[in-house]
Amino acid sequence: MKIYNTLTRKKEEFQPRETGKVGMYVCGMTVYDYCHIGHARVMVVFDTVARYFRYRGYQLTYVRNITDIDDKIIQRANENGEEFSTLTQRFIDAMHEDERALSVLPPDHEPKATQSIPDIIAMISSLLNNGLAYIGNNPLTGTSGDVFYSVGKFSGYGKLSGKNLADLQAGERVDVDLTKQDPLDFVLWKMAKPGEPYWESPWGNGRPGWHIECSAMSTCCLGNHFDIHGGGMDLQFPHHENEIAQSEGATGETFVNVWMHNGFVRVDNEKMSKSLGNFFTVREVLKQYRPEVIRFFILLSHYRSPLNYSDEQLNDAAAGLTRFYNALRGVEIGQDCIEGDYQQRFEQAMDDDFNTPVALAVLFDLAKELNKVKEKDSDKAGLLAYHLKRLGGLLGILQDDADNFLKGNQAQGNSSDDGIEAQIQARIAAKKAKDWSQADRIRDELKQQGVIVEDKPDGTTSWRRG
Repeated sequence: MKIYNTLTRKKEEFQPRETGKVGMYVCGMTVYDYCHIGHARVMVVFDTVARYFRYRGYQLTYVRNITDIDDKIIQRANENGEEFSTLTQRFIDAMHEDERALSVLPPDHEPKATQSIPDIIAMISSLLNNGLAYIGNNPLTGTSGDVFYSVGKFSGYGKLSGKNLADLQAGERVDVDLTKQDPLDFVLWKMAKPGEPYWESPWGNGRPGWHIECSAMSTCCLGNHFDIHGGGMDLQFPHHENEIAQSEGATGETFVNVWMHNGFVRVDNEKMSKSLGNFFTVREVLKQYRPEVIRFFILLSHYRSPLNYSDEQLNDAAAGLTRFYNALRGVEIGQDCIEGDYQQRFEQAMDDDFNTPVALAVLFDLAKELNKVKEKDSDKAGLLAYHLKRLGGLLGILQDDADNFLKGNQAQGNSSDDGIEAQIQARIAAKKAKDWSQADRIRDELKQQGVIVEDKPDGTTSWRRG
């Protein structure tokens, strides 16, 4: 199995620290709002990675944290006039609902920052004792009580992101803070302002900085040195860079062997952002598309590639799933036995840095063969259907009953045009593959819904309600 390691900037043969066991930590959500489509990608990507490790026989310990205290949480709670813990629990519950909808299995451990304060304080104490942290001192007002990490004292700073400390010092635009010894230093513990939640510490009442939370939670759950750390590409710098500095500075050990980062989500080829008005929560998308369509859409792109969110892309995903379920419909699922070629090709794709697009191409080939034999050889069709569902299950898809899924598509099509468009696209795909029986079957289904399909001489297809 090969995995692209952001730290070395190349694919490497995966070698677990302990034979047969894997420890993986993924940066989770800051729970002050509903999860957006970028969060969904992190959830689905690393859920798929976890599923495949377990399929390959590894004893995996998967940890994904929850950040339930930070400036944004405090600000949102104050705006709402509620306790911060009430706010965070509401959005934790909502996050878990989104995960279940997307068939994301729960991690083995889900530590919260607010439950990890003793571990955070212990790590900060180690950094102070090792000379890598200091208590801020404002020359105008005296000791601030804030504790900072001294970036310049950690020789390996920048090794993950490839950033040079001298260049950062010359070019980084940072806010002036008289309590810092260097503008690049970052906060480990910040003193609470009046009315803010706080915890007691040797340096005064306050709360942890964001970066130290993950260092403390990951090492507490997995040890000082573990196999894989994952998260979105936007966390590579400074968050993950700071995690390395903190963790290795406190323990004196290598922190993580392999760093995995999933690519950005774009909306109609523009960066997703609230200011651009193209920011979508998972719940908003679920009002238009079925959860399995969203998961399938995410898997159609390699996890390190940019993911372009658009109605067209999601409709294509719906069409692809419809094609799979049409192949499965009416087939009695066979018993467990080996179908070597498809399984081998699937594993080769997933062993190559979890290449889900290639793995899905294998499933499309499997579905194509299933369509060819389902009317002629029920035993072989049952075997192929078994493996289609089995391999699909490793990606968290194709576990619905075929009739149930397709009826849902019809119901969706009756209330909006999206379901019809998905079936039209599936029919076009079937025709391109010269799968005429599948194309005819979809036409008949649309006719039953009162939809008339017209194939025009120029090769295009139109439809209208009858």
